[in-house]
Amino acid sequence: MALLLKGGRIVDPEAGIDRVADMVVRDGLIVEIGEDLAIPKGQTIECAEKVVVPGLVDLHTHLREPGREDKETVASGTRAAAHGGFTAVCAMPNTAPVCDTGSAVRFLVERAEETGSVRVHPLGALTAGQKGEALAEMGDMLAEGAVAFSDDGRGVQDAGMMRRCMDYAKAFGAVVVSHCEDESLAGSGVVNEGVVSTRLGLAGQPAAAEETMVARDIALAELTGCRLHLAHLSTAGSAELVRAAKARGVAVTAEVTPHHLFLDEDAITPAYETGLKMNPPLRTAADREALVEALLDGTIDCVATDHAPHAPHEKELEFELAPFGTTGLETALSLMITHLVEPGRMDWADLVRVMADGPRSAFGLPEVRFEPGAVADITVIDPEARVEVRREWFVSKSSNSAFLGATLLGKATDVLVGGRFALKNGKVVD
Repeated sequence: MALLLKGGRIVDPEAGIDRVADMVVRDGLIVEIGEDLAIPKGQTIECAEKVVVPGLVDLHTHLREPGREDKETVASGTRAAAHGGFTAVCAMPNTAPVCDTGSAVRFLVERAEETGSVRVHPLGALTAGQKGEALAEMGDMLAEGAVAFSDDGRGVQDAGMMRRCMDYAKAFGAVVVSHCEDESLAGSGVVNEGVVSTRLGLAGQPAAAEETMVARDIALAELTGCRLHLAHLSTAGSAELVRAAKARGVAVTAEVTPHHLFLDEDAITPAYETGLKMNPPLRTAADREALVEALLDGTIDCVATDHAPHAPHEKELEFELAPFGTTGLETALSLMITHLVEPGRMDWADLVRVMADGPRSAFGLPEVRFEPGAVADITVIDPEARVEVRREWFVSKSSNSAFLGATLLGKATDVLVGGRFALKNGKVVD
C-alpha cells in the first residue's frame, strides 16, 4: 500500500531534516521526501500543522504477560503504546514466570507477532528467577531475540554476582540494565526519606539507596568493560555520577521517567494517593530539576516510561500496602510536549533525541532514519491537541496514572509500524 504524508513538519536530526515537506511510504519503506509530491494510487494523510518524527521507543515497559494478564497483556500494552505514539517497546522480564530462558523469550516474541500492535523487544533476566544467585541463560535468550538483560524490580544485590553478570554479558556484547536499589538501605521505604516522609508518617527511602548502587555498577562497568544502562534515575546525585562516568569514557547510558521529571515528593498529600507511589520514589524538587537539566544536556540519554499497570483493587489498598508503579505509555509524549517543548526548554529535534534516537542507541536497536529505503516506523504528532487524562481515556487495561486529572498539550494522531497503521486519526487500529 502507498501512503502520502502531506505537508507535515518532518524532523529527524540524525538525517539532518527539519522542514515542511511530503513523505511517500510504499511497501513498508520510505520512498521519497520532498515538496509537492503525489502518488497515483494510495492514501493521503494530511499532516499540515503536525510534526512527523521517527517512531518513538520505550525502553522500559511492563507488559505483565505471562502471569498477570488481569493488569496488562501484550495485546493491551502494545495498543496503549500505539495510543501514546510509540512504535516499539522493550518488555521487562519480571513476569510470572520470569523471562530467564530462551523459550520464555520465544514465547514473548511469538505472542507479539500474533497480538502486538507495535514492535516488542524482550529483555531477559540477568539471574535465574531474578534471585541474584545464578546466571540466567543469556546466550539462549540472545539467540531468541533478547536485546538486553535486567533484574528490574529488584536489582542484583551482591556485587560479586553483578560482576559475573557483566563479565558474561560483555562476552556477548550485550547491555546490562541496572535497577539501582540497595535493599539494605531502602528497607521498607515507600516514599523519599525527608520532610514529606516525616510529615506523612511513612517509611522513607533515602537517595543513598539509589546512588550507592549507581556508583557500584558504574565501577563494575569500568572494571569489566560491559555496556551499562541505568534505569529510572531519580536523584541529582545519580545524574552527577553518570556525568562524571561519561567524562571518564565509561560505556554507560541512562534513562529518566516522566514522573520523575515532572512530579516531586510534594505532590504526595495527606490524602495518601497511591497513584503517586512508585519505586524509586518521587524525590525533591531539586532532584527533579537536576534530572531535567541532565536530560537537556545529554547526561541522561533518554526518556523511558516504566509503564507499570496495576489492577484497581491493588491501588485501592493503604499506601504502605499498595504496589509501586504508574502507567506511562499513554501520557509520556504529551507530558514532554507540555512541560519541555511548549515552554521552549526543548525543541523537536531534542524530543526525537530522547524519545526515538536515544533509546535505540542505548540498546543497539535498528536505526530509523528519514531517508529513502528506510523502514517506515513513523509517529505523527498534533502539537496543539488537548488531552484530558481521565480513566476512560486509557487504552491500557489499567489506569493507575500519576497524572489523572491533568490537562496536557499535544498527542500522537497517527503511528506507522513498518508502513502499517497502528494508530490512525487518534484511534488504535486493531
